[in-house]
Amino acid sequence: MGNLLEVQDIHTFIGQFHILEGVNLEVAQGSITVLLGRNGAGKTTTLKSILGLTPPRKGQVIFDGREIQGRRSFDIAAMGIGFVPEHRAIFRDLSVLENLKIAERKKGDFARNEEFIFNLFPDLKRLIKLPGTNLSGGQQQMLAVARALVADNKLLLIDEPSEGLAPVLIEQMMAAIRQLSASTTALLVEQNFLMASQLAQQYVIIEEGRSVKQGLMADLVDDKETIHRYLGAA
Repeated sequence: MGNLLEVQDIHTFIGQFHILEGVNLEVAQGSITVLLGRNGAGKTTTLKSILGLTPPRKGQVIFDGREIQGRRSFDIAAMGIGFVPEHRAIFRDLSVLENLKIAERKKGDFARNEEFIFNLFPDLKRLIKLPGTNLSGGQQQMLAVARALVADNKLLLIDEPSEGLAPVLIEQMMAAIRQLSASTTALLVEQNFLMASQLAQQYVIIEEGRSVKQGLMADLVDDKETIHRYLGAA
């Protein structure tokens, strides 16, 4: 299985601040990989750097065999990368349907993927005419993920899918991401280690803007010393 995404020694600045100081990672085609680390380690900036929202000043980002660092975010997304930002960022004054339709890259995207989206998130079909502001936090998160599925994406970047969700909704989100992994590749940022350990095949740990350890999730689960050192979990 080849790598769909490779990030090689990227350095990213936000203003004068050197946020990423050497991040390396690989995401295998068809896999779920999770970025782990404490708050402020640089996980979200890594996702944004891949997409060109915070362009790296140094290093390479290779997607589907092509270097993409330095390209505009719009052009990178059009190559087949979907982004689900933290805090959901849906259009609250638009209906569920309008939120989904606005995510089309070309006419007919939503119609082509509508059945798949509503099979994953049946609540959204029931709520399709409601404005985003009337949705619960969990429903807004489902809508945020669903928007990334409207266009045909090879890779999904998903930032904190379980943030603020009740346990029952976390289970629903996990089930949806597992289903997604049958047809697309995912790179997640996730603070909930239990969720991450049950979803991802690979992991990358980021500490103070550097990738410090990566490998198989099955190995990390048994490595209590690494978990405690970098994640603060028991």
